[in-house]
Amino acid sequence: MPTAAYRPPPDTLTLGALALAVAAVSSSAPLVAFAAAPALAIALWRNVLSVAVLGPVAVTRRRAELRALTVGSGRREGLYCVLSGVALAAHFATWMPSAQLTSVAAATALGATQPVWQGLIARGQGRRLPGVMWAGIAVAVLGAALATGADVAVSGRAFAGDLLAVVGGMFAAVYTAFGERARASISTTTYTTVCYGVCAVILLAVCLLGGVRLHGYDGGTWLAILGLVAGAQLLGHSMFNYALHRISATTVSVLILLEAPGAALIGWVWLGQLPRPLALPGLALLLVGVAVVVLGGARAGRRTAPAATPADPTPLGD
Repeated sequence: MPTAAYRPPPDTLTLGALALAVAAVSSSAPLVAFAAAPALAIALWRNVLSVAVLGPVAVTRRRAELRALTVGSGRREGLYCVLSGVALAAHFATWMPSAQLTSVAAATALGATQPVWQGLIARGQGRRLPGVMWAGIAVAVLGAALATGADVAVSGRAFAGDLLAVVGGMFAAVYTAFGERARASISTTTYTTVCYGVCAVILLAVCLLGGVRLHGYDGGTWLAILGLVAGAQLLGHSMFNYALHRISATTVSVLILLEAPGAALIGWVWLGQLPRPLALPGLALLLVGVAVVVLGGARAGRRTAPAATPADPTPLGD
């Protein structure tokens, strides 16, 4: 059974991008909770505004790369970008409404099953994940569930929300898996522009068909949406996408679980939401699980390291 393809160890820039991404996405849930707008509308605007920022850069600096995605062998990478955007739209369209149907804690915990689906996707791609990584994934997911105070709801509305949250976690894994494939050969700017653009088009269609209100919000809500664009989207998702060139999708998915303690801290300081008693041991388990996955993946990577490693084709600072 084949193992995962070798990647060179992450450099300082990649590690910094990951730390920035975790801090940025941690602001997502508190900002969504603060904003007085429909969840789907928030998802749409964060992608539309992100494309408005990235699009001009991609058109001026990556025009040849964008054109290459439509011809010859580049169509495969173009397809990965499109499919990643479709999966991202499906993630937003399922997970964000789930927080309005079930408790935010349950939605967060059930969405945190993403690493499990990511591991199954990797297994389906023929990659043999070490047993220690599976153990770390299990510990991290358990820790996320305890930290967010997940509970089992019995009402039909809450049960529907729970299902949507699980499906949202599945689509997040698919989004990350396609992103890993696309980022193997194209720049972060090109990939994120196409991915977010496709996501925005799909969400716009969903909002229009569903009659979702897209304007008329107060100033605080627009500031929250702008915060989501600058933080969770451009510094969060985009930095995770940047790191996919050197970090596997499975490891990235587990690192995203660190959003739980970050969001809990912001919610406590900003919104006055005091963590539940099980949060502290849950956060400890979460950190242990993440460490096990990262160290286990690095150890497996060293065992499969080739004698000579090709240079990273992605320009510095992309």
